[in-house]
Amino acid sequence: MRRYLRIVLLCLGCGFCSLLYAFSQLAVSLEEGAGGRGEKPQAAAASWLGEGVRGAGRGAGSAGPAAHPDGSDRCKDFSLCYWNPYWMLPSDVCGMNCFWEAAFRYSLKIQPIERMHLAVVACGERLEETITMLKSAIIFSIKPLQFHIFAEDQLHDSFKSILDGWSFLQTFNYTLYPITFPSENAVEWKKLFKPCASQRLFLPLILKEVDSLLYVDTDILFLRPVDDIWSLLKKFNSTQIAAMAPEHEEPRIGWYNRFARHPYYGKTGVNSGVMLMNMTRMRRKYFKNDMTTVRLRWGDILRPLLKKYKLNITWGDQDLLNIMFFHNPESLFVFPCHWNYRPDHCIYGSNCQEAEEEGIFILHGNRGVYHDDKQPAFRAIYEALRNCSFEVDSIRSLLKPLELELQKTVHTYCGKIYKIFIKQLMKSIRDRYDKPPDER
Repeated sequence: MRRYLRIVLLCLGCGFCSLLYAFSQLAVSLEEGAGGRGEKPQAAAASWLGEGVRGAGRGAGSAGPAAHPDGSDRCKDFSLCYWNPYWMLPSDVCGMNCFWEAAFRYSLKIQPIERMHLAVVACGERLEETITMLKSAIIFSIKPLQFHIFAEDQLHDSFKSILDGWSFLQTFNYTLYPITFPSENAVEWKKLFKPCASQRLFLPLILKEVDSLLYVDTDILFLRPVDDIWSLLKKFNSTQIAAMAPEHEEPRIGWYNRFARHPYYGKTGVNSGVMLMNMTRMRRKYFKNDMTTVRLRWGDILRPLLKKYKLNITWGDQDLLNIMFFHNPESLFVFPCHWNYRPDHCIYGSNCQEAEEEGIFILHGNRGVYHDDKQPAFRAIYEALRNCSFEVDSIRSLLKPLELELQKTVHTYCGKIYKIFIKQLMKSIRDRYDKPPDER
């Protein structure tokens, strides 16, 4: 009988020791978790970049541990109190009470919500275009957005005023950055094509803490959620670092295959107005090139590439990207033309088959077509979204007057196929605003 009693006591002792060990291990893991809870900055500036200006497009921050009513913190540090046996606590921590309070105050660590990172570069008279683009992204997207807005200093106050006025939406954050280039040839980079356009080449070096990013030109309009193009990141194979659409579908009207004086990707080149990037891979990759037998990283290849080809390029940074991916074709994921639909796809007749079948996903109003009468179908979409508010009724009532305006454009090649301009827009509005919440 005594033998069985000893065995029982031994088992109880072992169980108690195991429990204490489990508590101590949990305390260690929680301490490590607590040490990592600090929010990392969304963007780290390169050595040649000044601080960005952050905006609160979405309420942020939470209250810390409540102080004890007598004015002193009952638990000096959470990391000391998570399930530690009271005899292991320092003398200035409140022992057993702290043990129990920490137990009740502990809550499971909530995983941060994934944000989609979207970058744009705005200079000159591009404020209205950029705001309309951001509005289209917000209206249809599901997951929250993080905007990285690179703009000339004189535009910062206007951006801040407008975006702060949208903070009630609680679906986005934004950060404003100055336009900055490497000091040794900053003027040359800024004047390479349109003012500030080549800023996009330096995004992997500036936004060091951002893993993936969608860059778009200011004249982009989202006709379906950003979530959909963001999901293409999962389709990258192990060698692909970026995604773009072809510059042309029809070689007979292509620019690169007829006029380029430099290498370019594929048969007709690629257009960089919509560029999805895995920037972690971009920063790590060593690129093949025609300047040296040694492969170069992103931060090392840009300057010699400009030096060699600056007299041969017409479209600036887009040409440099074409040269890079000509030598590294395995690194590019090419998505269809309806993800970057431009006047070139309909100005001489429809030549984007995917758009004919599924509608336009992202509209790209290059050639200034949002602001003149050359392509009224593009302008009608732009003005409808520019004038739309965030109220659900305003979004729902967008389609009928828009379709009437598009019907007035049938005298143009693009207007003849106006239904592809609203096919995805109708679907996006229905999915986002007409379906019950549990069906979205």
